[in-house]
Amino acid sequence: MLEIRSLGLDGVLELTPRRFDDERGFFVETYSAAALAAKGIDITFVQDNHSYSANAGTLRGLHYQLPPRVQAKLVRVVRGCVFDVVVDLRKGSPTFAKWRGIELCAERGNQLLVPMGFAHGFVTLEPDTEVLYKVSDFYAPDHDRAIRFNDPDIGIEWPMDTGGLQLSAKDRNAPFLAAAAVFEGID
Repeated sequence: MLEIRSLGLDGVLELTPRRFDDERGFFVETYSAAALAAKGIDITFVQDNHSYSANAGTLRGLHYQLPPRVQAKLVRVVRGCVFDVVVDLRKGSPTFAKWRGIELCAERGNQLLVPMGFAHGFVTLEPDTEVLYKVSDFYAPDHDRAIRFNDPDIGIEWPMDTGGLQLSAKDRNAPFLAAAAVFEGID
């Protein structure tokens, strides 16, 4: 059984698979194309990515790829906890530049489905956090983009002081939304 909850932006969903616990530990079916298709979600994932962050307060994002290499993502945490964020970058969408955030934690086993046309990022809430995510297209450096995590026009409410976050140079120097390439013609 798969519990699905909308996060209020078109296609952005929290997925929580059923977990079976016993004296040995637990078992979870973390991904089933058939279970998703039965719920009307038909995405083909072609690559799995794995990130490790040693420290709490490590921010990765907000990342996306432009057409024709746009990616949908299915994100889950296998150790630790993150505050995961999506931003609608579909120009013309009624929710353009709106964001949603959710805690994804290994203990809970919840996942985030990020549709095409959204930027994605997260900040680690615990040390030694590992995030796994599936993507619907391969990494394409020529189409890879980022927007600034603290863009005041978006106004993400990160759960910690952003002054001490650990960021890559790419994320620290990412353009603000007003200067970034966005999606046109993606529904």
